[in-house]
Amino acid sequence: MADTGHFKGAGNVIWELALPLNEVMQEQLTKGYLRRVNADGSPYAEPAEGREGEQQPEQVEAPPAANASKAHWVGYAHRVHDVSIDDAEAMTKNDLMELYGSQG
Repeated sequence: MADTGHFKGAGNVIWELALPLNEVMQEQLTKGYLRRVNADGSPYAEPAEGREGEQQPEQVEAPPAANASKAHWVGYAHRVHDVSIDDAEAMTKNDLMELYGSQG
């Protein structure tokens, strides 16, 4: 049986999709149109690496690499800087890099 994951999209509809995602769905996930959830719709958490019960330090998401796709920059601006996906899509990749490329 193929691995699957649950993803929430527009209208809060939850879909069970085969993993790995196809290219189109992966781009939707990268941009933030889809987000991974548990089957009941609760937020999905990647399995923690390390020993059981050990607290993992909260990590700050770094900006994508300069050679990353625009989709990665759109998703980063949306997730980290709370920019609407439509506004981020309307910008060029260079605009996104200039506005959100440094963490300082």
